[in-house]
Amino acid sequence: MTPDDYDAVHACWMACAGMGLNTIDDSREGIIRYLERNPNTCFVDEQEGTITGAILAGHDGRRGYIYHTAVNPAYRRQGIGTALVNAALHALANEGIIKVALVAFSRNDAGNAFWESLGFTARGDLTYRNKALCAITRIDT
Repeated sequence: MTPDDYDAVHACWMACAGMGLNTIDDSREGIIRYLERNPNTCFVDEQEGTITGAILAGHDGRRGYIYHTAVNPAYRRQGIGTALVNAALHALANEGIIKVALVAFSRNDAGNAFWESLGFTARGDLTYRNKALCAITRIDT
């Protein structure tokens, strides 16, 4: 994924029910900043000039994290999501990462079934918490 992919990737995210975006982290500037920090771990799937799927993945030197994995609904059930995840996991492993985490909304049944099918297990022993350091507008698809 490159900064030039932003518009098509954002359109893909918006086409997918269950995504949780915001106006700062997921803005063009926010994604460019993320790609600059993680230049080798974020991928798109492109077919006939159309971006059909995308995955943001990165790490902090200790743990890998996956964000905003999406496949346009018109292109699902073709292995695109699995290929994107495998590419990201391989890239993270090449950077020395041995464990990867992600957050999926509990209401996202299709997304949770996908992650379960790839061997990602739910952790019942954790409570996810966050705190916004500035005003953020959420965009739920």
